[in-house]
Amino acid sequence: MLTDTATPPRSELNVEIMPTQALRLIWASSTQRPGKKQQLLNREIFNKYTGEEDQWLLFLGCSDAGIALAPSLDFFRHFARIFVEALKKMPALEEIRDQSAVHWDTQVLENLLAAAPLMIGAEYLNLELMTRLWQEMNQGFNRGIGESSHSVSQYLHGFSPHIHLAGRVYFHLVERKNDALPFQFLATYTPEAANPGKHRPLHWALEVHRDDPEELLELLTTVHAAAKSSPLLKTLLDSGELFHHLAWDAGEAFEFLKQLESFEHAGIICRIPDWWKKKAATPSLKISLGGKPPSAVGIDALVTVDVALFLGEDPLTDEEIKELLNQSQGLAWIKNRWIEVDQERLQKLLQAYETAMGLVGNRELSIFEALQLQLHPDRLTGSVDTDLPDLEIGNGEWLEQVFSTLKNPERITKIKPAKNFLATLRPYQQRGLNWLAFLDSLGFGACLADDMGLGKTIQVLAFLSTLKAREPGKTSLLVLPASLLSNWEGEINQFFPDLGYFMAHPGYQKPGARNKKPPAWDKFDLIITTYAMIQRNQSLQEFHWRSLILDEAQAIKNPSTRQSKTVKLLHADTRITMTGTPIENALSDLWSLFDFMNPGLLGNMSEFKAFSKKLKKEPAGYARLKQVVSPYILRRMKTDKRIAPELPDKVEMRTFPELSKKQRVLYIDFVQEIEKRLENADDGIQRKGLVLSALMKFKQICNHPDQYLGTGDFIPAESGKFVRLGEICDTIHAKRERVLVFTQFKEMVAPIQAFLSTVFQQEGGIIHGSINIKKRKEAIDKFQGKAYCPFMVLSLKAGGIGLNLTRANHVIHFDRWWNPAVENQATDRAFRIGQTRKVIVHKFISRGTIEEKIDLMIEQKKKLADEIISDSQGTWITAMDDRELMELFTLKI
Repeated sequence: MLTDTATPPRSELNVEIMPTQALRLIWASSTQRPGKKQQLLNREIFNKYTGEEDQWLLFLGCSDAGIALAPSLDFFRHFARIFVEALKKMPALEEIRDQSAVHWDTQVLENLLAAAPLMIGAEYLNLELMTRLWQEMNQGFNRGIGESSHSVSQYLHGFSPHIHLAGRVYFHLVERKNDALPFQFLATYTPEAANPGKHRPLHWALEVHRDDPEELLELLTTVHAAAKSSPLLKTLLDSGELFHHLAWDAGEAFEFLKQLESFEHAGIICRIPDWWKKKAATPSLKISLGGKPPSAVGIDALVTVDVALFLGEDPLTDEEIKELLNQSQGLAWIKNRWIEVDQERLQKLLQAYETAMGLVGNRELSIFEALQLQLHPDRLTGSVDTDLPDLEIGNGEWLEQVFSTLKNPERITKIKPAKNFLATLRPYQQRGLNWLAFLDSLGFGACLADDMGLGKTIQVLAFLSTLKAREPGKTSLLVLPASLLSNWEGEINQFFPDLGYFMAHPGYQKPGARNKKPPAWDKFDLIITTYAMIQRNQSLQEFHWRSLILDEAQAIKNPSTRQSKTVKLLHADTRITMTGTPIENALSDLWSLFDFMNPGLLGNMSEFKAFSKKLKKEPAGYARLKQVVSPYILRRMKTDKRIAPELPDKVEMRTFPELSKKQRVLYIDFVQEIEKRLENADDGIQRKGLVLSALMKFKQICNHPDQYLGTGDFIPAESGKFVRLGEICDTIHAKRERVLVFTQFKEMVAPIQAFLSTVFQQEGGIIHGSINIKKRKEAIDKFQGKAYCPFMVLSLKAGGIGLNLTRANHVIHFDRWWNPAVENQATDRAFRIGQTRKVIVHKFISRGTIEEKIDLMIEQKKKLADEIISDSQGTWITAMDDRELMELFTLKI
């Protein structure tokens, strides 16, 4: 259970990124009870977040890095700490105060993003968000110090007593042309804090402040602070050498560089050679996979493995390695550059090199094995410490080109759908088709994770059309929730009617055929079945499919269920998953999907759990994980500026829930009852009233059996609409978006609200005719407010006009009004001025029922449009004769 306000037991603070790119702090249950220090820090951070919104990130960045936090929160602590470090190193910050402009390093932020952990809303995490947060921290600091009467140092000490501002003293280490004493050290200072570009040798300060020892002491504050933890600096200060130019040998320079961190922490600004900053002075082990193209394609294709020791971008020869080993600890001049010689570290690196050469040197690995090594380098180095920053496992030229292409689908050669494919693909959908076909040609599994409303079904149908044209006679299998059977049937009939498909589901077979032997699967291009049916049908499990496709693939996110285990045992050449739910939300979900798509790529479950446990201490593992999985995931967002221009502002989607068994029985019984009553009804008012009453009762049955019967607990599984509502809202919740649900029945508002409260794990709002004006305004303000209010359920009459609910970007019409204009008016509560995002409109139409038939009539018989629009009660239906009415009422499945 999640909450914004209370602290549940065994909980820790997490960060969620909302679709608006706002950060939301939320308490989430934890498998382990956090320690007292973590609990206290969590509460302090949360109080800052709720009390001083523009200061909480600054407070987070100043917090004790030794206290563990949840991975998502720790990521933003690391980010905020980078800002704090840049802030405190700004020269003359005391004088600048609220006019500070702290500059960011784009490369540093991009590197940080690459290692971001999985979290709710990770899909909204990008460089644009990070730079905006940086600017907000800067503005928050400027506001805070501008309103404070304290010095900057005192102000920042309110966040952490361990922050030391940059002083006016600079340490310089430069190289000089002298073999015996190749380095020069010089300490300088800026006489005027407001002019940090003007430097003077530090010994000048002794003369300038000869008569003012307090001024000299203040200037040297940072030096004295650093000397407490630096034996080298204490010696220089005590001997007076600090105030002179010094010529150093390599050992003395190395001793200085080792203590650099303590100097900078105390506020001394250090200017040092670039090769030390960039760690270019450190030998490294590089393992390159797939430098040359393999002789065959597929995940089992063999690729080359190159293992070598490098210095920067230059490989080290055996002679140079021996020379390194002969060097004493410190700095050594090798290959015309200074490098750091750490004998213990170097020995580990050489051991890793020898281990790697013994395991994979001079031989080939399958692409599959090569990718596994990137995630689990310990397989390559045995017991050697794999966390050495000097160990790098990456793709060689050919493999890098392949994965770079997969990550940039616009580079893939265009593949045309079959000529008899009737849909016109949008440009991004064409790129999706190219991507699917390219992965299929390589034998890799794919995850098409486009945002809801971007047309995943169309792209997969286009892909199936290319398979049919290229490989006739091959059969693919599509597995999906029962609520999507009719949607796929409709899309196939509309866009690719030449696809030979079979619905392997009892609801689509004639009563007499249900107990017969199933047809030969290889007679069709595509077999469509459900997650439930795949567990019962042995012949589906035994057949080898050309392509195995899962729609709403989050159905297998729990690897321990029978459903997931059965699906993963199916046989196919290639596998495709489709999901609109972000798969970056949970590590276990990610593993289960990849265990289906490319089994073993992320290791087995126990290996992945062990890997996951290490991530808190080794966040660099997230970067390796993303490097491995990102080529197989294609996710485009409605918010993407490259996608949005291609989309209408309002996307309408019809969804066709299946009636539950109980609904079906009630529906058929009522059809028989109404047929008898029509036979005995008088023409005129009595018949008209009977028909209108029947229409209402059919709608009630389609909504939920308990609405029709007037009793019960509204069990979700007993209504196809409730099941589909839950599936859609699961995705909306995973993306932290908001939805309006309209029903024409006031009595349905409360049951829908109760159900959605379990889906979203928090309360939403309601509006119907009995809600007074005050409570209605409170509900609207809450929904439109900054705090996350995920849903609102509205009766069509009470909520269809006069409201502004633009926080929602989804609208669901739970039951259909006979008047399209009334529905459109309700939709416009979200789709109106003030709405900045695309609006997805979902219209629920129970398959085979009167709802589907009337919807079809409205679509096909446009001549009825004026009559229907002027009639909100459906009285035009009463003009039908008995035969037409019974045709309309009868359940067609």
